[in-house]
Amino acid sequence: MTIVRLLPPALLAISLFGTTAMAQDARTSGALSIEMNDLAPSEKGCKLTFVAGNGLPQSLSKVSFEFVLFDAKGLVERMAVLDFRDLPAGKTKVRQFDLPGTKCDAVKSLLINDAPVCAGDGVAKDACMKALKTGSKSPVELKG
Repeated sequence: MTIVRLLPPALLAISLFGTTAMAQDARTSGALSIEMNDLAPSEKGCKLTFVAGNGLPQSLSKVSFEFVLFDAKGLVERMAVLDFRDLPAGKTKVRQFDLPGTKCDAVKSLLINDAPVCAGDGVAKDACMKALKTGSKSPVELKG
């Protein structure tokens, strides 16, 4: 027999509030928030999970970010462009990326270096970097 322990409603609300609050802040503040939510080993290497909230007045039809991964010594481990696809205005999306050949324990911090693609009706090419707000719920720091 399996025993399942449920969180008390107040504790569950508090644990869910952090991600929801960040997404709500992004939607109301005109920011584009990218939160490093988790990273976990995968069959290919390391799977990164992000929560993205679009608080811009326009929807993004396509957005990608150039990420720099740093190791424990602060050295660049690798660079990768991750395609976040579409991000509708006022919405929050979860995006996951598998980085083949990358060991999660080697990733100590991430930097969003650039947004090579930031497209949507009435969206300036530099809007994604100008409106960017970063955060992390994982031990891995995310800067922008």
